Amino acid sequence: MTNTEIAKKVIEALGGRENVNSVAHCATRLRVMVKDEAKINKDAIENLEKVQGAFFNSGQYQIIFGTGTVNKMYDEVVALGLPTSSKEDMKAEAAKQGNWFQRAIRTFGDVFVPIIPVIVATGLFMGVRGLLTALGMTLPEDVTTYTQILTDTALLFCQDWLFGQHSAYSVVIQPLVSSLV
Repeated sequence: MTNTEIAKKVIEALGGRENVNSVAHCATRLRVMVKDEAKINKDAIENLEKVQGAFFNSGQYQIIFGTGTVNKMYDEVVALGLPTSSKEDMKAEAAKQGNWFQRAIRTFGDVFVPIIPVIVATGLFMGVRGLLTALGMTLPEDVTTYTQILTDTALLFCQDWLFGQHSAYSVVIQPLVSSLV
């Protein structure tokens, strides 16, 4: 079966062109914003050649084609007339869906998830310093002072600044104003 034939069957199984708001892709998945999830023939899509799986998440129906194949399938469905959008546009559209609790949890995640590496690095750095101290290893006084300043004040201050920055992007206000708050 050719890519064009598969693309036609995908569109048909999605409920036709009229059920598709927009289409985009990432490294492995074709992401489709649909008007009515009930019109999707999920079994037909999952049984198509080259489809490795499919699921509905955050207002998007995502069809897994795999690396490289998804680019070709995207080009085919676009050539057949499906409207396109960027991944950011699709994320913004998905953010509008769901009840107030789901939107609040999504916003909370958008603020805190990007900051997790900073929190982990600070904790690891403090743990290493504590382990060396517990083992009786004495570090030069200036190294101890610098690591205490770095972990106990600077990184904690930066975390607050990062919270402000990511909060601003999540609720669409000026980052400078959010950082000052």
